[in-house]
Amino acid sequence: MDLRCVACGERSPHDPLLLSCPRCGEALEVLLAPEVLAGKPEFAGRGVWRYGPLLPGGPAVSLGEGDTGLHRCERLGRDLGIPRLFVKNEGENPTGSFKDRGMTVGISLAIAAGVRAVACASTGNTSASMAAYAARAGLPAFVLVPAGRVAAGKLSQAVAHGAAIAEVEGSFDEAMELVLELARTRREVYLLNSINPYRLEGQKTLAFEVCEALGEAPDAVVLPMGNAGNVSAVWKGFQEFRALGRIGRLPRMIGVQAEGAAPLVRVLRDGASECRVERPETVATAIRIGAPVNWRKAVAAVRLSGGEAGTVTDAEILAAQRDLARLEGLFVEPAAASPIAYLRKRRIPEAATVVCVATGHGLKDPDAVGTAPVRRRRVPANLEALRAAFSEVWPGSGAHGLPIGS
Repeated sequence: MDLRCVACGERSPHDPLLLSCPRCGEALEVLLAPEVLAGKPEFAGRGVWRYGPLLPGGPAVSLGEGDTGLHRCERLGRDLGIPRLFVKNEGENPTGSFKDRGMTVGISLAIAAGVRAVACASTGNTSASMAAYAARAGLPAFVLVPAGRVAAGKLSQAVAHGAAIAEVEGSFDEAMELVLELARTRREVYLLNSINPYRLEGQKTLAFEVCEALGEAPDAVVLPMGNAGNVSAVWKGFQEFRALGRIGRLPRMIGVQAEGAAPLVRVLRDGASECRVERPETVATAIRIGAPVNWRKAVAAVRLSGGEAGTVTDAEILAAQRDLARLEGLFVEPAAASPIAYLRKRRIPEAATVVCVATGHGLKDPDAVGTAPVRRRRVPANLEALRAAFSEVWPGSGAHGLPIGS
């Protein structure tokens, strides 16, 4: 297992503490040894560590992550004109987001490397996941978050698991710069943001699960892009499964960003030379990132797969969140609904089987549903008042037409 720079191609030996290229300072990716792929490894067990032969680290620090549901969404699929629409619901992971797939690997490596503490900058989900896995491993956890910019459901998890939290008076991107400097100057503190290439190895297991569930790769995978590690990790997983001969084709990778926080779309679609937007803004806090550290990996994944990237508005995101909940019973956070929002405005040519990655549970950000229409009314404690209230939901039934109390 080696490391390779995604910018200059410099190769380095396996080193859990090496998080950027020693030559140019850019991001690294993990390369499996050729003999691992040639050996046709067998998989056993459940969850992320079922794929242990393709992962670094160990012994595993685990909370039972992975094996999330791949839900066939027939009603929503008919509405969107997609014959086989699936949602991979990463909100079913232990802390409620896809971050757990990477964190189990990252924390396991931290223990193996003998570090004294772990740290991250976060818009919420990374801090929640890291705090939980650090608690499991008995490691102190240091979290940097933009002050007043993290959903309560996410921050409460970091608090509950005992992380030390610094609320930075600035954006996530400024918090990220601070934690990078901390990691550079204090090597006993292990950085677990997605700049860590080993953490992303855990996230590639989503692709493995999708392939095993479907028996082949889908035509397209649609997922949100924030710091942009997930799209490249999932693409890497599909590539490795094809190299193993377990699938015969690769999907198109389609990345979605919010209109107010779309640096990657500016590069991929609009040809911008710099992957940065100042003061990113969106209701989808998980992807409210203006300077994604994994932008080179994400751009490569989208382009090599023949995919695309696009934006959706906050209103479209919230409408998609309601659609998933009310048509399919899946309550996801706003960022996780952005793939559905994109499919509603952009048909994917010749894509019969589409997998949308719902990255986090809706309870991560309960305030986001505050603008949704609510069928709620306070009523006196008697049956007639209850019948009258429900008749407003089904107006054609009349006040006495409902089978309540009959």
